Amino acid sequence: YLPVMCDKYIIAKGGNMFLAGPALVKAAIGQNIDSETLGGAETHSSISGTADYHEEDDISGLDRIKSILSHINFKESTTINKGESVDPKNDCNDLLSLFDPHNPSSYNILELISRLVDGSKFIEYKKDYGKTIICGTAKIGGYNIGIVANQKNNVKTKLNEIQMGGVIYSDSADKAARFIMNCNQDKIPLLFLHDVNGFMVGRDAEWGGIAKDGAKLVNVISNSTVPKISIIIGGSYGAGNYAMSGRAYNPRFLYAWPSAKIAVMGGDQAAKTLSTIKISKMNNVSDKMKEEIYLEIKNQYKKQSDPRYAAARLWIDEIINPLDTRKIIIESLDVVKNEGEIKNATYGVLQV
Repeated sequence: YLPVMCDKYIIAKGGNMFLAGPALVKAAIGQNIDSETLGGAETHSSISGTADYHEEDDISGLDRIKSILSHINFKESTTINKGESVDPKNDCNDLLSLFDPHNPSSYNILELISRLVDGSKFIEYKKDYGKTIICGTAKIGGYNIGIVANQKNNVKTKLNEIQMGGVIYSDSADKAARFIMNCNQDKIPLLFLHDVNGFMVGRDAEWGGIAKDGAKLVNVISNSTVPKISIIIGGSYGAGNYAMSGRAYNPRFLYAWPSAKIAVMGGDQAAKTLSTIKISKMNNVSDKMKEEIYLEIKNQYKKQSDPRYAAARLWIDEIINPLDTRKIIIESLDVVKNEGEIKNATYGVLQV
């Protein structure tokens, strides 16, 4: 248990960890399995999600320790330390070509992140596990920062299961919760990049414990004490808005791109659900009337999910030009660095 009780867990290729080795497993339950499959580096970084970082060899593991230490804020006079700022290697002006605001269906959020962070360097956390949420540390404007972002590309797990982009599954919720706790311990501010449809639903999700894993993530975010900055770039729907530190959980700043959509659920889903309920209480409803009811609800949701509707009610602080995103993040960090001592986060009893 000792490696897993560490704050940061690095495993190198060829390393093994298990509660019982292959010989004992064979004797206890009659299962034949090799040590690599049972508890090797790939198993714990891709399937169990136990390891935080998977490295090629011991030297790479030592380099990873150096990079982790370089992203921890040790106590000084200001809340957050600032080092030398380096421009991203990838051009920020590419943001508009990577993300189509009129059809924000599928894209690689890592490409967007590489155009916001210093030197386009991003140290990804548990990169082979819970892949619908991307977590990792970087520097923006010289500031250490933890990033939590929704991956919009569909992904395949090590067990060959397809997970839909923008949806939070149990493994991604569990990963994000631990990462946020780590950032609170290391006193690193958090940046949330929203493009989330919500949590996964259905039998498999319920049986897999999506309720307890989602509750764990929301608990951790609601009790987080480090400065949080949220940017809604696409959709931010339902409980996914909570999970990505929406207005309810007091981010220091909450911005939105013009492409943002903020609602309990998407317009189509809401209109189908609410129109079905409304029509079920009526008699002799013609197809034309059904369509009118559906369109009325859909148009209402479309209007109310517009970022201008949210900004007018102070649900977001500002609608920003996507090309100004990095500059605005740095300006926000300049503000929060002097806010005083960051209290230790307490989370109560977490579901496991």
